[in-house]
Amino acid sequence: MKSNSPARWLATGLGAGFLPIAPGTWGSAEAVMIAAVVMWVAPAQAFWVIAGLCGLATVAGIPAATVVSRQETTKDPSIVVIDEVAGQFVTFLFVPLSLPWLIAGFFVFRLFDIVKPFPARQIEALPEGWGIMLDDLVAGLYAGLLLMLAESFL
Repeated sequence: MKSNSPARWLATGLGAGFLPIAPGTWGSAEAVMIAAVVMWVAPAQAFWVIAGLCGLATVAGIPAATVVSRQETTKDPSIVVIDEVAGQFVTFLFVPLSLPWLIAGFFVFRLFDIVKPFPARQIEALPEGWGIMLDDLVAGLYAGLLLMLAESFL
């Protein structure tokens, strides 16, 4: 039975997953907006706040994604976007939080999330919330490392 449970709201990124057309992109955009607010409100603590939010999204997202996956009877329902939120946060752990890096991070993460380079595609096969969440964390890791490399050349 589908519900408006806390797990459903968390898994959908507080409702971002219900937005039409490309819900994963909306989930990533939500994380960018949160990171922008953190950057503006607490620049000195931004890394730790983003790291904490990433950890929280991951730890809470795995069971929440599992619940919604079971409710929707789909392995990776498109309304579940907490994985994009967590993956996008991972990307931002590798670069200074500034508007250009937030924008670059958004696009690079989306690319890796869609392409799913090794081992992300294989990790996606893990059961339920584990596969839903962990492949995006790998995509975020790849995106963050690429941006960190780019930053070292700039």
